[in-house]
Amino acid sequence: MRNKSKWHSILLIGLVVLTTILLVGCVSPAQEHLTKGNAYYDQGEFDEAIEEFTRAIELNPELVEAYNNRGNAYDEKGEYDKAMADYNKAIELDPEYIEAYNNRGVAYGAKGEYDKAIADFNKVIELDPELIGAYGNRGLAYYYKGEYDKAIVDSNKAIDLDPEYAPAYFMRGFLYIELGQKEKAISDFEKCIELSGDPAIIQEAQEMLDELRA
Repeated sequence: MRNKSKWHSILLIGLVVLTTILLVGCVSPAQEHLTKGNAYYDQGEFDEAIEEFTRAIELNPELVEAYNNRGNAYDEKGEYDKAMADYNKAIELDPEYIEAYNNRGVAYGAKGEYDKAIADFNKVIELDPELIGAYGNRGLAYYYKGEYDKAIVDSNKAIDLDPEYAPAYFMRGFLYIELGQKEKAISDFEKCIELSGDPAIIQEAQEMLDELRA
C-alpha cells in the first residue's frame, strides 16, 4: 500500500463470496446468460462477460445479480462510472443487496472517494455485522484518510471474527509502520505470510519484512 493500486488487489479478496451466484431448479434464459457471464468474468474476459450480463438484463430487467456482476466487470476494466451505475441500479432494485454496497464501496475506493466508500462499507456492516471483508475494506479506506486508529480497530475486528484472515494482518502491518511500532508490524507481516495463499500479497509482505529488517 505504498501506492493506491494496492486498494483493488486487497479488496477483491474480500469479494470472493459476494460474486458467487447459486442457481437452483429451472434455469431461465436470463440466468443462462448470467451464468455464462460469470464464467467469462472468472476467466478475465470482461468484455464478453459484459455482453452476457447485458443480455441477461435485456431478458430480465429486474435481475439484480446481473447488474451487480456487470458492475464488477466494468470495475475490472477501470470504467468506474459505469460500474457505479450498475451498482446503483442493483441497490434500487434491492435496497438490502449487500454485494452491491460492498462492490460500490470498492469502486469509490479505487476513485479515491474514501468517505463514500466508508459509507457503503458501513451499510454492509449494518446488514451483516460478521462479514469480515467489510471491516478490512473500511479499514483500508480509513488508512488512506490517515485515520490509523480507526483502521486498527477494523483490522482487529476482522481478526477477531477470523484469526486466519490474512489480509487483516497485512493491513495492520502497514498501520503499525505508520504508528512507529516496528516489531508489531514485523509480527503481522510474518503472520500474513504464514496464512495467505495469495502469491502477490505474500510477495508484498515479504518485501516489507525485508525493508523492516534491513
